[in-house]
Formats: sequence, structure tokens, C-alpha cells
Amino acid sequence: MSQAPVLRLFDTMRREKVAVRAPERGRPLTLYVCGPTVYGRAHIGNARPAVVFDTLFRLLRQLHGAGQIVYARNFTDIDDKIMARAVAENVAPEVIARRYEALYRADMAALGCLEPTHTPRATEHVAGPHGMIAMIEALVARGVAYVAKGHVLFETARFPAYGQLSRRNLDEMVAGARVEVAPYKRSPTDFVLWKPSLPDQPGWESPWGRGRPGWHIECSAMIRAVLGTETIDIHGGGLDLIFPHHENEIAQSCCAHDGAPLARIWMHNGFVQMGKTKMSKSLGNIVTPAELLEAGWPGEAIRLALLSAHYRQPLVWTDRLLSQAKAQLDRLYRRSSSGSAGVPAALLDDLNTPEAISALPDGADVLGLLQQDPAEWRHLGIDAEAVSADLERYRAARAARDWPAADAIRDRLRADGILLEVGRDGSVSWRRA
Repeated sequence: MSQAPVLRLFDTMRREKVAVRAPERGRPLTLYVCGPTVYGRAHIGNARPAVVFDTLFRLLRQLHGAGQIVYARNFTDIDDKIMARAVAENVAPEVIARRYEALYRADMAALGCLEPTHTPRATEHVAGPHGMIAMIEALVARGVAYVAKGHVLFETARFPAYGQLSRRNLDEMVAGARVEVAPYKRSPTDFVLWKPSLPDQPGWESPWGRGRPGWHIECSAMIRAVLGTETIDIHGGGLDLIFPHHENEIAQSCCAHDGAPLARIWMHNGFVQMGKTKMSKSLGNIVTPAELLEAGWPGEAIRLALLSAHYRQPLVWTDRLLSQAKAQLDRLYRRSSSGSAGVPAALLDDLNTPEAISALPDGADVLGLLQQDPAEWRHLGIDAEAVSADLERYRAARAARDWPAADAIRDRLRADGILLEVGRDGSVSWRRA
């Protein structure tokens, strides 16, 4: 049996491309991607990692077989933003979390994303033998975490390699956007593992009182619980997660697991920008997949637009980008009856999707494109019954040689984005413009 081609990915830790190991008997490849905090609708920037790592998931399955890849993408369903929205709507936090989890699943499915092997929720892994409380207990017992003012904090000074992923010095880390300076910390870079909950807030009983986990410990515990190993093959997420989230994951996981590295390869996708500015909910410069889908844009066009730049580079989102993606798919569907399951060589070189796209339809299945029936794509978003009635009138006008009437029907349909095509045998068909 021939060996699968070697896939090389850029490792953020080593700052170079490294080979992905081949699966072994009893040791499938493991991939974990930080998923959404479910308090609102996902925007295009949130969709980029979902589409990028879905493409990687598809590629790995194509190379090694579906049963040899285990992919987990979590839901953060306990968070201050979720609780704030629940208060605003006068509902329980889990109502908010489940609503936006379901919408996220639907939006990503519309963009052609496969369901990951595991989709753990943070709230399901607070307790248990590999849960967050157990991991925090281990960190306290090993002297790398301490209790202060009802909080449990990781002491970064106890982990000499802290900062290795982001390559930041202490001053840069203290100035980091998500580092909270609090009087009960021994160092400003120490981060919360556990915090107290008010009586009206969600909470779990623990050795440190009723409370809830910090954000960073959630992913470390879920990785160990659902992927069943201390060191996974690939850990992915957005560029903004390198510090402090992934830096903190590394510190707590290594210390909890006798120095075992958390991941062999760290992958990070670039930002989606609106002009020169990063897309973010806080800035209000967002566009959501849901809005685009409701406006009639096909999910595959949105996906192609998201894959049009290399995943490590910024992607500037414009209406023109989306129109170009849609036009390219129209051309491909006109000349292609289906996708192709081959693996373009470009994808083996750090998931080079722009180059792979230039080879379409080769590799379309791995890219998650050309998955529609070509005939259905031609008619996508059009009221087929109404067009059929116009088509009959057009045929009748042609048969009667009433060319002005036929031309009027043709021109009106064209104005509505519908093109009529007359075959050499006189047959008439239609497609979207």
C-alpha cells in the first residue's frame, strides 16, 4: 500500500513548516480548534477559522481516511457576555447559549463545513475525572497555582517557558489587551483558573467555593477529555488567540501533565478586515453569514471568498470579493458536472488554498466546493415556477415567429437576472445571469 503524501503546515511555535505525522494503529490524528463563545450570531471573521480548519479536516480525511482523524471544536457556553445577554432578555444563560449554538451550527453548515467529530460544551466538562476542577486541583497541588480572594490563579513565574508561543516579554504581556490587572494577583500576568459566582450566576461546587471556570482552563480540560491524550497533533484558532489564550493553555496543560507539550503543531489564521480594520463586534464593522445568506448569496460563494487568501494572511472582505467568487463558481458549474476528490499539491504545502482554487475543479471535494448539482446551481435563488411560465410564453412567441414578443420576454427576464439560452435544435433553457 502506497504511503499518503506528506502534508507540511506552518507551526507558530517553531516559525517554520513541519511535517504532519501519519496516523498509526490506535493513534489517529487529533485536531482541536477553539470554537465560538455563543452569545451572538457569528460574523465572517468568526467563520474564517471554521472554514479553514474544515478544509484541513477534509484534506486529512482524504489523505488518511475518515476514521483516522478526530476533530474537536468546542462551544464556550459559560461566559460573562452570555450572562449579560441573559439578564438583558430575562432568560436563563443556557437559553442564550443553546440558541446561538444552534444558529452557529446552521450557519457553518450552510458554508459547507462538516460537523466535527466532537463538539464539546464547556459546561459539560467542569466536573469529572478529566474536568476543569480536577485539572485546577492538580495545578494547585503542584504549586503552580494559588488561591486568592476566592479565585484560583495560575502563577506564570512558575512556568519558565511562558511567552514562548507569542514571543512576548513581560512588559508586552502586561500590556496585552486581555490581561486583567487585579490586586489579588502575585503578578499581572497570572491568569484566572477559577472565580467565584454570585448567587444569581451559574456556578459549580468546588474546593474553593461555588464558582465557575476561567476561559483558558476550559480548552485544556476539553482537549484532554474528548481527544483522550495530553499531546494532540494540531491545535488551531485565530491569530488573536495566540496571546493570552493559547499561551495560557500551554502553561497550564504542560504543568498539569508533567511537562508534556499540549500540541505538536500550532496553526493560526489571519484576520478578516473591513478595509484596513479588523472585523469585530466591538467595533460594529461586521457582516454575518446569516445576512449574506438571507440576501441570496450561496454558501459556496461565501466559502470560496473565505478561502481565496492564504489562511495565514489577512483577508480584506468586500462586495467585489464575494461577486468574484460567485462568478467563478458560475463558470465552473457551467463546465463541470461534479467536484473532484483529488488532492492538489498546493494543499500539501501549508494549505495553500489560493493556488488550489486556481486548479479547480480538481480537488473541489477537499475544498468543500462544487458540491451542488450543476442544474440546481443554475437555478439557485430563482422562482422556477414563475420562470417556467415565462419560458412557455417565450417558446410560444418563437413558434409563432412573434419576435418582438419573444424579445420582450427575454429582455424582461434578463433584467431579473435570468438568461435564456436557445440550443441549435431550438430547445430553450435558462440559468441565472
